[in-house]
Amino acid sequence: MQTLRDWLAEAPFTLALSSGFFGFFAHAGVVSVLEEEGLLPARVCGSSAGALVGGLWGAGVPAARIREELLALRRAHFWDPWPGRGLLRGRKFRARVEALLPVQTFAECRWPVAVSAYELATKRTVVLREGALAPAIHASCAVPILFQPVRIDGRLYSDGGVLDRHGLAGIAPGERVLYHHLTSRSPWRRKGDPALKVPLREGLRAVAIDGLPRSGPFRLHRGPEAMARAAEAMRRALARDS
Repeated sequence: MQTLRDWLAEAPFTLALSSGFFGFFAHAGVVSVLEEEGLLPARVCGSSAGALVGGLWGAGVPAARIREELLALRRAHFWDPWPGRGLLRGRKFRARVEALLPVQTFAECRWPVAVSAYELATKRTVVLREGALAPAIHASCAVPILFQPVRIDGRLYSDGGVLDRHGLAGIAPGERVLYHHLTSRSPWRRKGDPALKVPLREGLRAVAIDGLPRSGPFRLHRGPEAMARAAEAMRRALARDS
């Protein structure tokens, strides 16, 4: 019997983290277990919530520090309403990300990082993997209506989950991937939307944790429980057949 732990340990793998509104609490629980187990990825890809946790972790922020930051998160830390194409200006969010990051660019990350963002002009997903890291994370997390779009090199970007909810746009065919899928459905997604299902592809091992508490700007108090339950579910997943 080969467990998921065995499968991850036998060869390099990429960690992919899906989007899912404030699902970064659950992602933080998952990466904390991987770090405890010494199961570190060769690179990280993600979208929206996945870009935030994956980007911070890939940049060298310890999982415990990410958890500490999220457990202390309050709405005032990112709430900056301003007239524009979204409720929040995003300056507080960007400043918080920049203060956490130990590096400034993708090139300085401890392992390669790629994040998905939605380019408004072309209406397509763009995988950002070079240049300044904080603006890319900010862009991938810029949830439509909640956050205003982010300008990078003259182009406007919004949440990567618009078209790449799985956060897999930066993954090559056949690549060995551990994928954490957030199962919660955002209000604007229809039931049955293919993006809500775990994708089937060669070389991918998925962990999908059902029933996690839904968090949000006005439900941040539910985040710690989601984090703890995701960590426990990840420990169980590592012991199961892959």
